Amino acid sequence: MAVHRPDFSLVELDLDHHDVVVVAEDLALDSAACILPRGVCSEDEITALVHDCVVVICGCRVFLCVASAAGRGSEHGGRNRENLDYFFHKNGMIKFLKYTQKIRIFDRNNRNSMNTKIKIIILGAALCLPLAMTAKPKSLEDKALETMKTATQYMMDKVSYNGGFVWNYLPDMSRQWGEMEAKRTMVWTQDPGTPQVGHMLLDAYHATGDEYYYEAAKKVASALIWGQLECGGWNYCFDFAGEASLKDWYATVGKSGWRLEEFQHYYGNATFDDSATTDCAKFLLRIYVEKYDPIFRPSLDKAIKFVLDSQYPVGGWPQRYPLMFDHPFQGKADYSSFITLNDDVIPEACDFLLQCYQSLGIPGLKEPIYRAMYCTVLLQQGAPYAGWADQYTVADLKPAHARSYEPRGVNSGTTVSMIRQMMDYYRLTGDTRFMTGIPAAIEFLESQKLPASEVAKWERKTNNPDAFLAPRFIDPDSGKPLYVHRVGSNSYNGHYFINQEISGTIGHYSSASWVDTKALRKAYDELMATPVEELTKNSPLAGDELVPLDRFYCRMPQNVSDKDVKDIISSLSAEGCWLTPLTTTSNPYKPGAPTTPSSETKYVRTNVGDEYDTSPYRCETGEMCISTREYMNRMMTLISFIDKEKK
Repeated sequence: MAVHRPDFSLVELDLDHHDVVVVAEDLALDSAACILPRGVCSEDEITALVHDCVVVICGCRVFLCVASAAGRGSEHGGRNRENLDYFFHKNGMIKFLKYTQKIRIFDRNNRNSMNTKIKIIILGAALCLPLAMTAKPKSLEDKALETMKTATQYMMDKVSYNGGFVWNYLPDMSRQWGEMEAKRTMVWTQDPGTPQVGHMLLDAYHATGDEYYYEAAKKVASALIWGQLECGGWNYCFDFAGEASLKDWYATVGKSGWRLEEFQHYYGNATFDDSATTDCAKFLLRIYVEKYDPIFRPSLDKAIKFVLDSQYPVGGWPQRYPLMFDHPFQGKADYSSFITLNDDVIPEACDFLLQCYQSLGIPGLKEPIYRAMYCTVLLQQGAPYAGWADQYTVADLKPAHARSYEPRGVNSGTTVSMIRQMMDYYRLTGDTRFMTGIPAAIEFLESQKLPASEVAKWERKTNNPDAFLAPRFIDPDSGKPLYVHRVGSNSYNGHYFINQEISGTIGHYSSASWVDTKALRKAYDELMATPVEELTKNSPLAGDELVPLDRFYCRMPQNVSDKDVKDIISSLSAEGCWLTPLTTTSNPYKPGAPTTPSSETKYVRTNVGDEYDTSPYRCETGEMCISTREYMNRMMTLISFIDKEKK
C-alpha cells in the first residue's frame, strides 16, 4: 500500500505490528512541528495531509506531523540525531515518549552512516502520543456521509454550470447531453435535470442535518431563477451564454434532431411539457417553505401567477404559454396551444397548485384546482371510444394531433394513466363524479385487445401474464388503430406517415401498449368499497389548515443493505465522482444535410438516422460518463441508509 507526495512516500506497512516506515527527502527535524488534531482513521487507511508536512497515521492511531524543509537537509545532515532530540525536547513531548530510541535515522543504502536522505522508523505502539488520543475506526455511517459530501462537492463545483445541470457528461467535459447534446453553458429542466438535483439535495439535508446540502440546494435554486422566463415559466433548457447562444443551438442541434420535433423550432416561451415548468416551480416552493427565505418568494410568486394565467377557463392548460401559433408543421396547425394531457400536463399543474395550497394556504387556489380536476372528466370521450386523448382543440374539446408521430386519436396508455388519476382525485375530494366514467374507460380498453395474429408481429414483449396488447392510438371517429411509420434519413428529407399495419412501426415511439385492466378493476372495486371519510381524511383539500410537504421528494429505495452502501462507497473515483457507462450518445451537429425527399427505409426502427441526425441513440461502446441520474440514485441509496441509521 503506497501513498505518494512530493516530500515523502510510504514504503512499508505492517498493520499487524503497527509498524510504519516513512521516507522523507531533505527533512529538517528542527522545523516547526505540531500534533495532528484529533480525528478518525480506520485501520485500512493511511492518510497524508497538512500541506507540506509529513503526517504519520498508523492504523487507528494518529502520531505526529513534522514540517518539511526541502533543500535544507545539506545544512543539517550532520545534526539529524541532534535535531530530532531537540525537536522532542523543544516541544515538551519527550515526557510522552516511552521509547525514543525506537526513532532511528538511516542512509537508505548504508545503515551505519548519516545522510540528508533519511528514513524515520516509527513503531506505532511505542510512539502513540496521548495528546492525539486513539480514534475510533470509521463506522459505515461515517463513510457514507463522507462519500455523499465528496460526490456532491464534485458535482456542484466541477460538473454543474452555475448550479445548473444537464443529464450526462464526459469526464473531461468535452461533451454533455440533456435530451439532446448541449453546450457547456446550457442547463436542462427536464427530469433528470436541475430541479430533481435540487430536490435530492434537500432530501440529503433532511436526512443529515448538514447545512452544506441546503446551501447547495440554494445554488441550484439560483440557477433556476436565472433561467426563469419573464412570463414566470421555464423552457426545456436555458443557456447562461444568453438567448443568442440558445437560438443558435435551436437552429443547429435542435433543428437536426429528426425524432425530437419539439426542439426544431424556437418559441421563446415556456412549456408545461415533460413537467419542465412545474418541476422547477415545485422545487422553488419546497426550498422556500424550508426556511421561508424571502429571496425565493418573488420567483415562486411569478411561477404561481404563470400557472394561473395560462389556465384555460375550462380548466386545462396548453402545452406552451404565452400562446403562440407561429409553427404550423407539414400542413397541420401549431399544436402548442392545444389543451394537453400528454406527459401529465394537467395533473402536474394541478398538483403544483395543490402543493401551494397545502403549504402556503394561498386564498383562491381551491377554485382553479377543482376546475382542473373536473376538466379531466370533461375530456373523456363518449362510448364506444370512452378514453382520453393526449391533446384537445380548445373550442370543442375534441382529440387533436401533436408531433408527426402523435396522430389525432384516443390514446390507450394515456387512458390507463387518467383512470388512475381519476382515482387520485376521488381520494382528494370524495366526489364520485371522478369514478363514474372509469367502467366505460376500462371497457373501451378491453375492446381494443389485439388478436394473436397481430400480437405475433409485435416485437416488444411483457412479463405481465394479465396484460394484453392494444394499439396506442385509436381513431376517435372510426375506431381504427393508428400505427406510425417513417421513411428518409434525417429531419430534412424524411417524414412520418400513419396506416393500419402494426409491422415495421417506428422504434423510438411505441405504436402499441400492454394494458392490464384486471389491476384497474381491482383498484376501482377497492376504492368503491372504502368509506369516503376514510379515503379523504388526509386530503389537503379537506380543511383549511396548512399541511407540510413531504419530508423526502425523491423516491427512496427500500431495504438498503450494508453491502449496497459499501459498493457505492467503493465505486467513488479518486477524483470524487461516480463514473458509469454512457447510456446514450449522439452525432455531433454537421451542416449540409441532404434535403431531397427520401424513401430510405433502413432508419424506420432506429432512434437515429444518418450522420446528420442529432437525435440521441443508445451508446454501446462502454464509454464512461458522469450521469446526473446515477449520482442522484446513489445519493438516494445513501440517504435512505443514513435516515434509517438515525431512527
